[in-house]
Amino acid sequence: MKALSILDIAKAVGAQTVLDCMVESVCTDSRKLQPGCLFIALSGENFDGHEYTGAALEKGAAAVLCERETGCGDKEILVDDTHLALLHLAAYYRRLFELPVIGITGSVGKTTTKEMTAAVISRKYKTLKNEGNRNNEIGLPLTLFNLDGSYEAAVLEMGMSGFREIASLSRTAEPSLGIITNIGVSHMEKLGSRENILKAKMEILEGMRDDAPLLLNGDDALIFHAETGNHQVSYFGIENDACRFKAYGIEQKNGATEFIIGYDGVEQKTVIPAVGKHNIYNALAAFGAGILMGVPPLDVAAALNEYKPSGMRQRIKNAKGITFIEDCYNASPDSVRAALSVLGGLPVQRKIAVLGDMLELGDLSGQAHAESGICAAENGIDILLTYGVRSVETANKARDNGIKTVRSFTDKRELALFLSSVLLPEDAVLFKASRGMGLEDTIKIVYGELKIDE
Repeated sequence: MKALSILDIAKAVGAQTVLDCMVESVCTDSRKLQPGCLFIALSGENFDGHEYTGAALEKGAAAVLCERETGCGDKEILVDDTHLALLHLAAYYRRLFELPVIGITGSVGKTTTKEMTAAVISRKYKTLKNEGNRNNEIGLPLTLFNLDGSYEAAVLEMGMSGFREIASLSRTAEPSLGIITNIGVSHMEKLGSRENILKAKMEILEGMRDDAPLLLNGDDALIFHAETGNHQVSYFGIENDACRFKAYGIEQKNGATEFIIGYDGVEQKTVIPAVGKHNIYNALAAFGAGILMGVPPLDVAAALNEYKPSGMRQRIKNAKGITFIEDCYNASPDSVRAALSVLGGLPVQRKIAVLGDMLELGDLSGQAHAESGICAAENGIDILLTYGVRSVETANKARDNGIKTVRSFTDKRELALFLSSVLLPEDAVLFKASRGMGLEDTIKIVYGELKIDE
């Protein structure tokens, strides 16, 4: 982080201070702070950073930013809302740097698109990206504080659960290029309709200049017909001939996908070490971003070819003759359909799906879980195991549609032991559930039973 004066910080957040010193980092966790930092006391449902301001000063914090007095005297900077102050300070800090920023949002595929895009842009520019799931109103501003004079670009994922969150993130990051991956039904519980989800995602425009370009999924009818003002729009897709970046000649083999990307009268052969139509869309968005940012197409293709899935996102592992697809980071109706399509397309003896509950679907939950059961049958799944009370509906519909072996569980260990007892060489098994279901615990037990290294 570039050093900031306390006086400039106070001005950026609309506060007063008599301090006159420099701050070398920003921290919201007193356990991780470094001497010379600004400690921002955030509060949530289960924590209150104001209780740790004294400890922060003892560990060497230069000042503390608070919503109320905590006995820290002159080293205390008071604001009405520390969450809002964090965003305002990050916005001020971002404006100290002249560099392109790519903002990415959407219902499904944000993180994979971010990782692919960062890999592509890194071929030409030293690139900052938000790590893991630091894509919210705390994680994104803290990511921006990692900027320094050595960076030449930034790729930032923007997540949300309701209205005005993407607007806040966009106004903070001021993207010079915006990407929207798709509009699904995640967060239906709060937003109520896909049209409202589109409205929330389109808030990314609020922090962008009027002439800043957009990369949008042209195969998503809602996005394709969305109002984009004066922004220059390039579409990517597979089906829509109006797309500037279009994939065709698609072949999947040996856990990889080969395809041609046609754009501006040019063709570029591309290979990604991942399977599934959804990953082609992610790669198309990253490819388009690279071209718009002046990265040579051969370098873009090379970066995509070297992409490695992060975290628990569709990690494919082969052991004991069994193909394991670990996809436990999150789940929505769209991503479950995509994952089942991947499993259904594998040339294996038996296809086994382990599906856990999808959360935050509101009134759509029953229908969505039922449709997952139908989708499993349509993709030729041989064995379906479900985990959680909502997924019982998935199991019921799967039985109704012809899957003979279906079992439902509410205990992870029982599920893991049953799965371990039926797995055979030449099987493929998919694990897919919302992050809150912790289905990775089941995977660990299975690996332990089968004596497979994680």
